[in-house]
Amino acid sequence: MPRTRQELELLERQSLAPYAQFSADTRGRKHDEPPPVWRTEYQRDRDRVIHSRAFRRLEYKTQVFLNGTGDHLRTRLTHTIEVAAGARNISSALRLNTDLAESIALAHDLGHSPFGHKGETVLARLMRGHGGFEHNLHSLRIVEELEEKYPGFPGLNLSWEVLEGLAKHQTAYDHPDRRKGFDAKNTSLEAQVANLADEIAYYSHDLDDGLDSGLLQESQLAKNVEVWAQAAHTVKKDHRVLPEECRRYYTIRTIIDLQIRDVVENSEQLIQAAGVKSADDVRRHPGALIQYSPARRKLNLQLRDYLYKNLYYNPIVHRPNVRAVKMLKLLFKHFLAHPKEIGDSSRRRLKKTGLHRAVCDYLAGMTDRYVMLEYARIFGKNIEV
Repeated sequence: MPRTRQELELLERQSLAPYAQFSADTRGRKHDEPPPVWRTEYQRDRDRVIHSRAFRRLEYKTQVFLNGTGDHLRTRLTHTIEVAAGARNISSALRLNTDLAESIALAHDLGHSPFGHKGETVLARLMRGHGGFEHNLHSLRIVEELEEKYPGFPGLNLSWEVLEGLAKHQTAYDHPDRRKGFDAKNTSLEAQVANLADEIAYYSHDLDDGLDSGLLQESQLAKNVEVWAQAAHTVKKDHRVLPEECRRYYTIRTIIDLQIRDVVENSEQLIQAAGVKSADDVRRHPGALIQYSPARRKLNLQLRDYLYKNLYYNPIVHRPNVRAVKMLKLLFKHFLAHPKEIGDSSRRRLKKTGLHRAVCDYLAGMTDRYVMLEYARIFGKNIEV
């Protein structure tokens, strides 16, 4: 006999911590649907995100380096997969709901514009006075409205708990949002895990991409970044001489392992000290319970500062993105003047959302390469910085 949803929900009751978010306790979906037969509600959410068009487009959106500039450099999609893996590991160790944490992690960047955070900054400026643009909120628009897959409702009709995680997703890049309906002091522990998994993934793997591109050097990292120095010392002590690629990979793997170990051990202490007994107790708690230790947070701030100075603002990374965001500006102006050229779904929403939002939705949904193709089609030339 196939295992039913009810059996899966019972397994959660038997194996998860009392303060985890149980699938059977979901606050439901905006549009009523028959419950899944052989999946939990959060497993259904995960599958809907993976099968969305917005998820597939992440393959051709910039993480740090402009998409297509290197075969092994990360895209927004590979970053998302790595975040989901980290979220599952942390939530499993803490006896939380891995399916919910994974679903939030997989959906957290669906609303990212082309060309990474620089593209987001451009769209935010262009949308001043018209509701602004912020990728976390746009992730919500995608899953609640813009995806068109089901006959009975717009969007993906995800569970309330996944939407809560997206509404309050926050890392060092982001600004928290307090949307109506998500006004508790805190989110589920699973949503908090997704936040930290995102940070662990992009700092650690941006290190990897920076080294792969030649913009970062191990010798300089050893002198200036204590996180790297500690991990490199551990790898050398345990394995002595390794080939360059293996040494670099294993050093970054060690950094990730140390980060996750710190988050799990420190968070377990915070959870027990807080005395929370349920997921709603967690939401009422005044502070986040999934956190680095103060010592690890200090080390991570040093790493972040080094990456900003030596990678994110490096001219080799910065210059192509400057050229790319100029394309976005010119395309935005063009589509405002020629709204018949925007995509069918965006054009159908013109009366409801207004011209600026419809154009913004259209551009935000583009991949890096499609922006370039559209620019070449309309303007017939490459852009100069």
